[in-house]
Amino acid sequence: MNWDDTRIFLALTRSPSLRSAARSLGVDQATVGRRLNALEAELGAKLFLRSKGGYLLTAAGEVALSAARRMESAALDLRSRIEGQDENPVGLVRVTSTDSIAVDLLLPAIERLQAHWPHIRVDLEVSTQLLNLSRRQVDIAFRNVRPDTPDLVVRRVVSWPVGLFASQAYLERFGAPVPDDELRGHHLVVYGPYLEREALLTMAGVPARQARVAMGVSSSLLTRKAVAAGVGLGEMPLWMGEREGLVRIWPQRRRASDYEVWQVMHPDLQRTARVKATAEYLSGAIAGQ
Repeated sequence: MNWDDTRIFLALTRSPSLRSAARSLGVDQATVGRRLNALEAELGAKLFLRSKGGYLLTAAGEVALSAARRMESAALDLRSRIEGQDENPVGLVRVTSTDSIAVDLLLPAIERLQAHWPHIRVDLEVSTQLLNLSRRQVDIAFRNVRPDTPDLVVRRVVSWPVGLFASQAYLERFGAPVPDDELRGHHLVVYGPYLEREALLTMAGVPARQARVAMGVSSSLLTRKAVAAGVGLGEMPLWMGEREGLVRIWPQRRRASDYEVWQVMHPDLQRTARVKATAEYLSGAIAGQ
């Protein structure tokens, strides 16, 4: 098995369709199919069963998977060791973050980074999922939840207080909410995972039993934009609400838990020049808000 074909094989085990595997590798679907056929011909065995549900490993495929994972581990170890010797801030750095952080903070910081280190290229991906740093899908991640993976370097960049906000148009239509009324008659914009996680919905520490959830959203940027559009009341970091021109409800109240931002890196890369320079610039931009 050569390494290029092994990458195709591993991608299909993790994304069991030609289309999704091709997307994860940044190649076209035909290339994935052609390389898989070549690999099976070279090994003289069928590695996958083609089914309506996708590509399923055969017995030979299971054996090949064990070897492929060892090849991947060796390749990543070699790459990390070489990059650990790098002293020049040159090359590609892959970064992932939430949409609000990317739009409001990282884009201006990347512009300054380019002026200072013009030979660093930053690929920025917006995602709520923690992409696999161990497999080097990404070099630096900024996340709102601290990952519990023991082999990664994690540090908290900043912690922002969270308040309740509304648009002026919403307040003119529905009036200001009363804390003792449990938000009776009001509409809410709520982060989707919070709805699934919390048994009792609260806004700025106030129970919202009498409110109606008008919209569930998957990101803080969508929360801001939905609140700005007058869909309902919503929680967000204070600076985000102020930047959006929203009205803060109950300025004396805030959510019990702050909005935290964690920087996550692979330990072999924290001393690599281009990754270190990028991490310092971007984390500084976030912490400076």
